[in-house]
Amino acid sequence: MAIRIYNTLTRDKTFFEPINPGEVSMYHCGPTVYDYAHIGNMRAYVFADILRRTFAWNGFKVKQIINITDVGHPSSDEDDGEDKIETASTREHKTAEEVAKFYTDVFFGDLKKLNIITENTIFPRASEHIPEQIELVRILEEKGFAYKTSKGMYFDTAKFPNYGKLALLDIKNLREGARVEINPEKRNPTDFSLWKLSPVPGVRQQEWESPWGIGFPGWHIECSAMSMKYLGNHFDIHTGGVDHISVHHTNEIAQSEAATGEPLANYWVHSAFLTVDGQKMAKSLGNFTTVSDIENSEISPLAFRYFLLGASYRMPLNFTWSALSGSEKTLQGIYREASLLKEGGVADEEYRSKFRDVINNDFNTPQALALVFDLLRSPLSSETKLATLFDFDKVLGIDIEKGRSAFMAKDAKEEDIPIPVKNLVDEREIARTKQDFERADLIRAEIAKMGYLVDDSPEGPKVTKR
Repeated sequence: MAIRIYNTLTRDKTFFEPINPGEVSMYHCGPTVYDYAHIGNMRAYVFADILRRTFAWNGFKVKQIINITDVGHPSSDEDDGEDKIETASTREHKTAEEVAKFYTDVFFGDLKKLNIITENTIFPRASEHIPEQIELVRILEEKGFAYKTSKGMYFDTAKFPNYGKLALLDIKNLREGARVEINPEKRNPTDFSLWKLSPVPGVRQQEWESPWGIGFPGWHIECSAMSMKYLGNHFDIHTGGVDHISVHHTNEIAQSEAATGEPLANYWVHSAFLTVDGQKMAKSLGNFTTVSDIENSEISPLAFRYFLLGASYRMPLNFTWSALSGSEKTLQGIYREASLLKEGGVADEEYRSKFRDVINNDFNTPQALALVFDLLRSPLSSETKLATLFDFDKVLGIDIEKGRSAFMAKDAKEEDIPIPVKNLVDEREIARTKQDFERADLIRAEIAKMGYLVDDSPEGPKVTKR
């Protein structure tokens, strides 16, 4: 059960020590539901799913929170700019509530397509936790960490020792305007908004009464209030993308720990960017792809999941359609080979031990996938191989059982193809899975001599008579 995790807070990889033995509590920064989540966003949630699956596979009881930001997120990750939900409302001629519901539903659909487990996960919405956020701001004001300006309540970062410790910020040399736009009422350049006052009450769709006037929460206070409500003041793991380190997570730590006097999370874990031509995938750059785009290209979303697992979550990963297509073919090859294996076995303990060593070492999915192919090449019995594959897939989540069943159903429809041809097709798929393409081409030629053609497709090889 020993799991090693790279902790951004300490900049090293250490063994995980739970607050409560046998349990793990995790908070994952969720989507701002003003537009479609792109596949760069979804990388963080696939990783969160790998964390959940890994801990469960190791016997931990898992408590997992993924928030839904449906108010208060400005157009930049700083304090200024239009609220993303309000802007989307104007753009789409819908109410803010309609916008949030539509994109929340799309997000849940994407989670399902990527085989991300949502059972027993709590998805709190920021707009439904306004009282908790107001109370947290009130506590900060009472303790002297918050002050009021004409724009709302701000957190005084000078009052919090070690502000910026997560991002290793050089506060002394951070000049006014270097990270945020100048606000003459702010005491320090790094101070951030806790509660924003509505410039003209009644114009915004989302605003609430508060001790400081009618307004709405700052983006950062939302996550602190919701994480502490569902996980307590101090929990195990907080995750998000690397873009959250310098601002959002830095501010979460400051306001939460100032309010409670306790560490917010013991482990801060961040997934790297998905890039396109070396640039971060982002809506603002117009270089993003959605899960639906992948589906519409007749590629399985699970091929994208497989593509992500082929790299460490901490390493930037460049997305190309050709790389995704290659992942699709490899994944179909695994399904095809699994369809040739028999049920009734028990997972091999030696391979389970090898799998545990790699997946428990900072969630090393590339080595875990390599072990899948090592298992398929092993001399183990057909039944043992299949049982071990299914066991691995409890963590990998590439849905081997469903993919195997699809191939078996397809094979049942092709009974009119001679058995010798079928055997050659299966042999060719094994060669392709092992990336022995020279052997695969020779087998294709042999099949052609027997009067049949083989065409590769995302669903696997299609055999037709010449």
